[in-house]
Amino acid sequence: MVTTLRIPLHPRFDLARGGRWTSLAGGGREWLWSRPDPARADVAPGAEFVDAGGVEECLPTVRGLPDHGDAWSRPWEGTAARARVRGAGYELLRRVTEEAGAVVAEYRLSADPGYAFVWTAHALLDVGDDARLVAPAGTVTRVYPEAAGLLGRPWPDGVPYLEGRWPAPLGLPLDRFGPCDGTAAGAVLRCAAVRVTDGADALLLRLEAPGGVPVSTALWRNLGGFPARAPYRSIGVEPMLGAVFDLEEAGPGDAAVVPPSGELTWRLVVAAERMSDA
Repeated sequence: MVTTLRIPLHPRFDLARGGRWTSLAGGGREWLWSRPDPARADVAPGAEFVDAGGVEECLPTVRGLPDHGDAWSRPWEGTAARARVRGAGYELLRRVTEEAGAVVAEYRLSADPGYAFVWTAHALLDVGDDARLVAPAGTVTRVYPEAAGLLGRPWPDGVPYLEGRWPAPLGLPLDRFGPCDGTAAGAVLRCAAVRVTDGADALLLRLEAPGGVPVSTALWRNLGGFPARAPYRSIGVEPMLGAVFDLEEAGPGDAAVVPPSGELTWRLVVAAERMSDA
């Protein structure tokens, strides 16, 4: 008989360097992938993104300018349990608690009413070649131009993304991470909760936001296709407010917007499970 056990998770953070999540460990494994890069210690607002792994807080955009947003490049103040960052036109507060072994990050963004933004918990995961991303079948999925080589046909001029249905949008089996094959693909799944399975272990990520706020899960499946000069493998599963990577490409309903109260709140819940033979 197979049973499923909840595995308590324990996060660690680096407030001085963007409030970055540096660890998400439990049950003898580390879920976050990391890549040492000395340049990460010296970034300043407006800097080109330095991919050190972990979970970066991306706000008010992911792609575009500033690169991966503004919040990741600023020092945060406070404690691991309650921290904040102030940037151009916004203040972001993050409160981290534990609920039955799950990590719960509660966010409050304060800005002028009408402030539009995209936010992601830009999580890069340490998972094996056989790991999979499980999302509701039929989920609308936006696939981005770096996947053009996988499609076997030219990307349409001036089109920021193409839409398909999960788990194989446009015929691409993006649910399977796989070994390095020299490709990279970015996608946005229009769903609030996903599950990453890796052998007997599973990581569950769920985003909770007020009605009317667009909620998605971004995927970055880099199997040694990026960057061109020195590629490596990295797997990003990124709970997102919004539905596009680049705020400048947001159409109606594609960005989160601060309401008349001047504050928007949301929650990220991350839990781990392990299957075991009873």
